[in-house]
Amino acid sequence: MKGTLYLVATPIGNLEDITFRAIRILKEVDMILAEDTRKTIKLLNHYNIHKPLISFYRHNEGVRAEYVIQLLEEGKNLALVSDAGTPAIADPGEDLVKLLIEREINMVPIPGAVACIQGLICSGFDVTKFVFEGFLSINKRCRKERLELLKNETRTMVFYEAPHKLLRTLDSFKETFGGDRRIVLAREITKVHEEILRFTIDEAIEYYKENEVKGEFVVVLEGAVKKEEKVAESVEELMNRYLNEGYDKKEAMKLVAKAKGISKSEVYKELLS
Repeated sequence: MKGTLYLVATPIGNLEDITFRAIRILKEVDMILAEDTRKTIKLLNHYNIHKPLISFYRHNEGVRAEYVIQLLEEGKNLALVSDAGTPAIADPGEDLVKLLIEREINMVPIPGAVACIQGLICSGFDVTKFVFEGFLSINKRCRKERLELLKNETRTMVFYEAPHKLLRTLDSFKETFGGDRRIVLAREITKVHEEILRFTIDEAIEYYKENEVKGEFVVVLEGAVKKEEKVAESVEELMNRYLNEGYDKKEAMKLVAKAKGISKSEVYKELLS
């Protein structure tokens, strides 16, 4: 009888963010496949779990896959974990899942933390429809082509980014979406230095030019305004409405730009004319 592979979500920072079921499964399986055994052992020690560990990361996934399948076909039950969060979401596991489907080997997902969802739910943007883009390509041409495809995307967009690449990504966003588009940067989610910052793209660039970039980021970008949703009120009428509702002039101009689907500079020009 074939064994089962459990896809176990682990904490993305705070070790308390793990389910009772995940802990039980990790204690019951015959072996744990870990993206980085040095990181996983800290989690296992915290919960007094003592199981054999083998490494299973992006660059050895192809080599390890056949060995994993052999163990499962012998009846062993295994758990797959990434360094943090849910396996196969911007982490190793996607190709293994496809192989197990082909071999008709059972898999069971064990739900838990996933960083992109945590960033999304605290963004304040539309969460009814969103698109997860993960990490953008490090290749400049590929990154530009991908962002161009998203230029008129109306759904909220969620990205992952490393600290050393953040400013470059923000510059690419400005080039594609304009500096007025709203953005949320969720840094080090669930960790000691967790921080959620809300900016326009221009404001984010200025902020991180003056402040050191630290930690891993979930970047949530507001979608484009749907053309059919643009309001009929004139720029002047909208501006007066927002000012009467208590917004200051700067914030009112941002809201007018968003509502009309134009830039703040265009709002400014129309108000002067």
